[in-house]
Formats: sequence, structure tokens, C-alpha cells
Amino acid sequence: MIAFLSPVTNKVLAHREILPLGTLGKQIEVHAKKEELPDLNNVKFAVLGIKENRGDVDYMGEEISFDPYRKALYSLYPGNWNYKIIDLGDIEKGATIEDTRFATKEVIAALLKKNIVPLVLGGGQDLAYAQYRGYDGLGAMVNVVNIDNRFDLGNAELPISNKSYVGKMVVDQPYNLFNYSAVGYQSFFNAPQEIALMDKLFFDAFRLGEITSDLTTVEPIMRDADMVTLDVTAIKSSELSYKNNDSPNGFDGREICAISRYAGISNKVKSFGVYELSNSIESKSGAMLVAQIFWYFIEGYNFRVDDGDFDDETRFTTYKVPVEDEILEFKKSNKTERWWIVLPFISNVNNKLKSRALLPCTYGEYLGACNQEIPERWLKARYKNEV
Repeated sequence: MIAFLSPVTNKVLAHREILPLGTLGKQIEVHAKKEELPDLNNVKFAVLGIKENRGDVDYMGEEISFDPYRKALYSLYPGNWNYKIIDLGDIEKGATIEDTRFATKEVIAALLKKNIVPLVLGGGQDLAYAQYRGYDGLGAMVNVVNIDNRFDLGNAELPISNKSYVGKMVVDQPYNLFNYSAVGYQSFFNAPQEIALMDKLFFDAFRLGEITSDLTTVEPIMRDADMVTLDVTAIKSSELSYKNNDSPNGFDGREICAISRYAGISNKVKSFGVYELSNSIESKSGAMLVAQIFWYFIEGYNFRVDDGDFDDETRFTTYKVPVEDEILEFKKSNKTERWWIVLPFISNVNNKLKSRALLPCTYGEYLGACNQEIPERWLKARYKNEV
């Protein structure tokens, strides 16, 4: 892993020295010297920069610096946290994009095997494909949640770009992708055929207005995620002073930080990446917002609560609701009051489930079932297992 990493810049190290005691910069262990990584024992979070942007469809030769984001993050004070954080520095551009993606995959895979959560500062969002491939060695199906105004499905037969990489997750071996959820998409940025393809693949798509009208709808989506990615162009351009994002619509700072916290609270999320970071984000407030997004993810992680063994009926209250020809089984945790709906195992179908599974849901979806409305996410998950 060390062969792929370059140290944090001297500018950031100098800034770290003048920070007040108690700030994150004084507590995070930093990769400051070449070939000398911080001790990985008892580490829970690793900040990782990836300076690759050649997959950007608008790439014009720009170089990336993550110094502003690191300075902003280091200047924040931690919450009541119990976990150790390190900064591994950056993965530089390789001779080819494929070299950078390989290095990214290897570093993330090594961190995941050590149960360390990568916090990725990324260039082009095509790097999310490498982040996803870092899960290959874990031997489990992967649920991906992407906070973005576009689906980024693209044509799987064409080279990967920052606007076309999800299709490769679907068709490339090993086939580890179980579900893909797009959070905050805006219809006018997505071709009708891509919207239809999302439905055909039984993927989940949540419009910007649907999320902003009730941010709590994000919680069960994140609860089922293994990795979460954020395209910063999903945030209002005015919030970031991002000159290359011409959309006035998107999440505001409060909303995106709340969504990040939900991602952190999820017991399943093992990596979190923020992409499309570039020198086009010109303001200190934009860099600070990115830093606060990471802060809220870490804050959420520190408030994770294990709901316990689902086979222990004393920990859960079970509700069975007859809907049409189905009997839907809901479970509510007696500890956290979070809700799940049971996906039954269909024995005569060669599906991806080896036993029954539990799909996170909301209390509202339970009420809907009581009114004879089958939750759409339950239907999609079931259809996905039958194909």
C-alpha cells in the first residue's frame, strides 16, 4: 500500500503546526514523510486523496490540490469521538488512468480488510468504480448509494468517464453489485432512456424534491448501503462557489451534512467518497463545507447502534400485514425503533439470497402497507432476486 501513497504537502503540515490545541489537525496522525506511514493499529478512519481527473469529460489538463480541504478539516474540533483518524496522503496520477484506478482499488481493499473506513477526497467520480472494486476481496454483494444529480449509468461498452461508470459496475466481473441507489437526481439532467433503464434494472432513484421534502427518507437507504459516494455537483453551486457547476438547484449545506450523518450512522457503510473536487471550488467556504461533510459522517459513525440479533425475537416487535396475495412481515427494533421489512427466500429460484433478508424501511411504509400499498423498494428487491 505504501508504494502508492505520497505524503501530505508541506503547506498542510505547516498549517497544522499553527492550529490550536484540540483541533483535528493536532490529533490526526499524518503521512508526513515518504515511505513512513502512520501506525494503522486501532485506526478507524483514513483520509485518502486521489489526484485523478483525466476521466472527466471536460478534462483540460488541470492539476488537483486537496490542500484547502485538508486545512479546513484539520481546523475543526472533534466531537465526543472514540475513534482514531489518520491521513494517508494522496494517490498521485499514474502513467494511465487504469494505473490510478488499480492503485485506488488496492489501497481501499487493504483498508477494508483492516476494518478501516476510507474517507476519499476524489477527483473525477469515475474513481467510484475503483472504490467499488476495493470490495471484491470481501466476498459479499455490495449496495452502492450515490448522492448525485445524475445516474451516471452510461454505456457499459464505452470507456469509463466521470459521467459513465455505473454500467461497468453492472456488467464487469466479479458481479458483486446487488443494488444501486441514486439520491437527489434531477430529471432534466438525465436522459429518458437512463431513467427507464434504472427502472428496468430495479435500481432505486430518489428525486431531489422527494429527499429535501423529508430528509428522514434517506435513513433506510443509507442503512442498507455498503459504500456511499457524493458528487459535489449535487450541491447548489452557490453553496460551494463551484464555477464549473451551472445548476442553481441541489442540496444546501445543512441538507448535505444531514445526509452525510445518516451515512455515518448506518452500520453497513464501510467507505465514503466525495468526488468532483477540483480547483474550480474557489472559496474557503466551499472547502469548509466539504470538510464539514466528512465531520458529520464521522460524527454519525460514532453514534452507531447495533440493533442486535434479528433471530432474537425479544429484541424486535414483528408485525404481519396482509396485502393483496402477500403477507408482508415488518420488524421494529425495540432498541432504536428502526423498521425493516422481510424479503422472503424463494427456494425454487436461483437468486442472490441464500436466506431471508431484511430490507430497511420507514414507519410510513408500514402504514402504507396497512392501507394496502406494497412498498416499491420491497417489490424491486424481490424482482431483483427472481431474475
